[in-house]
Amino acid sequence: MKPTDLRGILQYIPQFRERVFVISIDGAIVTDENFANILLDVAVLRSLSIRVVLVHGAAAQIHALATQQHVTPSNLDGSGITDAETLQLALTAANRLSHEILEGLAANDLRAACSNAIVAHPLGILHGVDHLFTGKVERVDVELLQTLLAQGIIPVIPPLGFDGDGKTYRVNSDGVAVAVAEALKANKLIFITIHDGLLRQGQLLRQMLVADLDALLANHRQEFIPELVSKAVHAAAACHAGVQRVHIINGRVDEGLLAEVFSNEGIGTLIYANEYQQVRRAMKKDVRSILMLTQNSVDADELVKRTRAGIEKNLGDYYLFEIDKNPVACVALHPYPEHGKGELACLYVSPSHENQGIGRKLIQYVENKAREHGFSELLVLSTQAFTYFQSKGGFAEGSPDDLPPARREKYEASGRNSKVLVKKLK
Repeated sequence: MKPTDLRGILQYIPQFRERVFVISIDGAIVTDENFANILLDVAVLRSLSIRVVLVHGAAAQIHALATQQHVTPSNLDGSGITDAETLQLALTAANRLSHEILEGLAANDLRAACSNAIVAHPLGILHGVDHLFTGKVERVDVELLQTLLAQGIIPVIPPLGFDGDGKTYRVNSDGVAVAVAEALKANKLIFITIHDGLLRQGQLLRQMLVADLDALLANHRQEFIPELVSKAVHAAAACHAGVQRVHIINGRVDEGLLAEVFSNEGIGTLIYANEYQQVRRAMKKDVRSILMLTQNSVDADELVKRTRAGIEKNLGDYYLFEIDKNPVACVALHPYPEHGKGELACLYVSPSHENQGIGRKLIQYVENKAREHGFSELLVLSTQAFTYFQSKGGFAEGSPDDLPPARREKYEASGRNSKVLVKKLK
C-alpha cells in the first residue's frame, strides 16, 4: 500500500493530531529538485492537523557562495570557528534559503513566517581558541512559536541566533532542531539529509534504541561517515531531551517523508527513546490482521491455512508483535496441559521487518509463556522453516510420537508430513 493511500494514513491520525513535528532540512535538500515534493508532503501533514516547524541548514550554500567569491569559509556546519567573512556568507545563504522555503510553502497555500525565535550567545573560547561569531542556543522563544502554530502558521527557522543586543551568531542547524523539538515537546524530530539514514560501515541502521546509539558513539564513532556524526549525536541528544522518536531520511526520495511517518517500515533510520515494540495477546479485532499477515506464507505452503472461525475459537493462544501499535508479526502457543506440552505455531514476520530478530523474540516469548504454564516440552511442526527453529530456537528433531494424541491425529489427517521439532524446557 502506498504511503499516500488514505486508508494507510488514517490509522495514524488519532496519535498525531495537533502534535508537533520538527523537520530539519539540510541546505543541500532545499535546492534539490525533490524539495517541491517534500513541501507537498508537509502540506499533507498540515491538512491532517499536524503542527509543523521547519528548521534548515545552509552548509551547501555557504560552500557555493565561498567558491563564487574565491574565499575559504572558516567552517561550514556552524560548529567550528565563524569569522566575520563566513558570518556574512551564512547570512546571505540563510536568508536566500528561508525565502525559497517561504515561496515554496506559499505555492502550496501554506502560511509561514521566518522567525527570530533562537536566542543565542557566543560559543566563546574553547581550548584556547575564540570561536568568534559561532553561537550556542541559549533558549527558544516558545511563546512566539506556539503563537504561530496556534494560528496555523509554519515557523521557518534559519541556522542563526540572536542575542539581547541584536547581534547575530551562526548556530548549527542540528542543534537548533533539537532545542526547538525539546522546547515544544515535539512528538517527532525528522532530519532530512542527502543520505538514506544513519550508515555504519556502509550499512543502513533501520531502527535503534538510543542507549544502543550512545554505545556506538562512545566506542565506534569512526564507523559513521563524518557528515552523519552530527546527525547521530543530535538524534541521541533529542531522545535524552524527551523527544520520543527521531527519524533520519533521504530527502531525495519521492514521498519519503510520508513513507517514514505513515508506514511501519519507513525508509530511513528511527532512533527511539523507549521500547516502542510490544508483544501482546491478540484480541477479536486482530483476527483480520493475523489473516492478512500470514496470507503469503499460507499461499507458499509454509503455514497451514487457518480460518477466521478457527482463530476466533482459540484466540487466547495468539500473540501479536507491534511496532508503534501496528502489528508486524504473530505467533501462537497451543496448550496441551494434560501432557505438559505446548505447541509454538503460526510464527510469521512481515517481510518489511525480517532480519531484525523479531522471530527470535517471539520464540523466546512463547518459550517463557510455556514455562509459566509449567510445560516440560515445546513443540513445533514445520515443513520449510525447521532449520530456522533448530539454529535460532534451539529445537531438536523429534518424531510424531512426541505429539499429544489429539495433535497427532490432526497431524496425520493433514497429510503435510511436517517435521516435528522438540525443545525440552528446564
